[in-house]
Amino acid sequence: MSEFIVSARKYRPTRFSDVVGQEHVSETLKNALRQEKIAHAFLFCGPRGVGKTTNARILAKILNCINRTSDFEACGKCASCVSFESNSSFVIFELDAASNSSVENIRGLIEQVRIPPQSGKYKVFIIDEVHMLSQSAFNAFLKTLEEPPPYAIFILATTEKHKILPTILSRCQVFDFKRITNAAIVAHLMKICALEIIDADEAALHVVASKSDGSLRDALSIFDRLVSASKNNKLELAHVVQNLNVLDFDYFFKLTQEAAASNESEVLIIFDEIQHNGFEGDIFIQGFAEHLRQLLVSKNPKTLHLIEQSESVKQRYTEQASLLPTSFILTALDVLNTCDINYKMARSKRLHVELALLKIAHISNYTQFVPQTSEKKNTDKQQITPVQKQNQKSVTAVSTPQNNIKVETKHKDNLGTTLAPKDYEPKPESARVSEMKTNYSVAPKIGNLESIALDIAASEALLSEAVSRLSFDNLKESWTKYTETHERPSVKSVLKTAVLALEGNRVNVTVGSTMSKNFIIQEQNLPDFLRFDLNEPNLSLQISIDETLNPDSQNEVIVKRYLNAREKIKLMMEVNPLVSALAKRLDLKPDE
Repeated sequence: MSEFIVSARKYRPTRFSDVVGQEHVSETLKNALRQEKIAHAFLFCGPRGVGKTTNARILAKILNCINRTSDFEACGKCASCVSFESNSSFVIFELDAASNSSVENIRGLIEQVRIPPQSGKYKVFIIDEVHMLSQSAFNAFLKTLEEPPPYAIFILATTEKHKILPTILSRCQVFDFKRITNAAIVAHLMKICALEIIDADEAALHVVASKSDGSLRDALSIFDRLVSASKNNKLELAHVVQNLNVLDFDYFFKLTQEAAASNESEVLIIFDEIQHNGFEGDIFIQGFAEHLRQLLVSKNPKTLHLIEQSESVKQRYTEQASLLPTSFILTALDVLNTCDINYKMARSKRLHVELALLKIAHISNYTQFVPQTSEKKNTDKQQITPVQKQNQKSVTAVSTPQNNIKVETKHKDNLGTTLAPKDYEPKPESARVSEMKTNYSVAPKIGNLESIALDIAASEALLSEAVSRLSFDNLKESWTKYTETHERPSVKSVLKTAVLALEGNRVNVTVGSTMSKNFIIQEQNLPDFLRFDLNEPNLSLQISIDETLNPDSQNEVIVKRYLNAREKIKLMMEVNPLVSALAKRLDLKPDE
């Protein structure tokens, strides 16, 4: 029975050209070798499993290689390369700082630095997880790191750059390693599958890459486990999803379809099936939000490349995204984001998630998806209300060859209450305008953008049809009405003392100070109140300052003069007889 070697070790790169996803580092190091500008200290930092130690070993191998290739790679055949591959090199040292973090270990390393290499040109010291060194060990290492012998080169590697002392960072050339993209991981896994004669679905390898979170070492470990659990060296999507306990995106496609169709029962059934499969609510929320994000990205061909999935899955996202309006996706994402934030505080976590799903299913209260059949078209014509007729330009229709869908925007009243077309009864214009006047100060609930646009259009239409009652007497009456209902006394006083004048559709307001002007400017409800009350949508306000209206400016200026000590005593004697008696008893003479 042959000895098994894990893929992370078996296919560990031995040349810069074999390194996956870190081309910016490999090319920089090769150019430095080409120009013979090798620094004495390097710091490789980045997430786990992205090739920091691998690049350090490759660089150390090339530095002492006798017969470098034309593209500045190690030959792999000279004595230095062979000894390095067999872990018997006397000029390349690897130190694990996690288990050798004390000052004594660094002192031993410094003693080795003093001895020149017996063979080769350089002595290379690779220190992995260097952030684990103690404070005293870092201080002991500083002098050697700053001024090493010409034959000594240090390569430090860490996953936590922020823990490295600034004095260490300033003495090193810092290389930041990035997470490896899913596409690069999938391409590397496909090469290994070809070498190992493994039949793997591309979609299954994308699931492995997503699970690895940008770490190639993690991806290879997951790959080995899946191959061990497979039959006949086949990796299928269903097998991978089951073994990795990953929430299959088929659930999200079905869930989105049922939520868009307002099938609340089907939405709850799908979530119940997901719960029975052992997935927690927070994992489901994150997965569903990621699915909606993919749909949003699929809306534009320019952003389609942001989806790190196979081409077949990208096509599914594109097809479903074409059937959904952007407003539905954005509203659903907002609901899921709120649900995710409050998930940990919820006592009944299942109910918390189910409420979020029902809200998403009820987004059709704003945007309803109705199949375009002949019977439905006739029903729709009978249910169109006068307000909807005024705003037919706001109705959006989406038609695709696979599924004809009409997006019909429902009416939403002034207070944010959603009314279905069959439940909506149009009100007379006078009653509607009266209701708008009464509720002018009530902040509308934030809903769908299309419903808010309908409110604005309906309000403007009603105001334009109403008869304007703009006159100076009515203006003063409306101004007084607004002033009396105000809660702040300071603003009330400013409004009462303001002088009004009417020029066409413009109201000239004159106040006595800049502070009074700012008070009126901050009254954002005042112009709307006057427009509604006077039935004049084009009414505007212009505020000016006249200091003569300020009551303080009409008072006489009082010049204060400070009294001296003698004058104070005289004043006290005049006011209080006891002070005068005390002065006589003490024989005080304030006049002298």
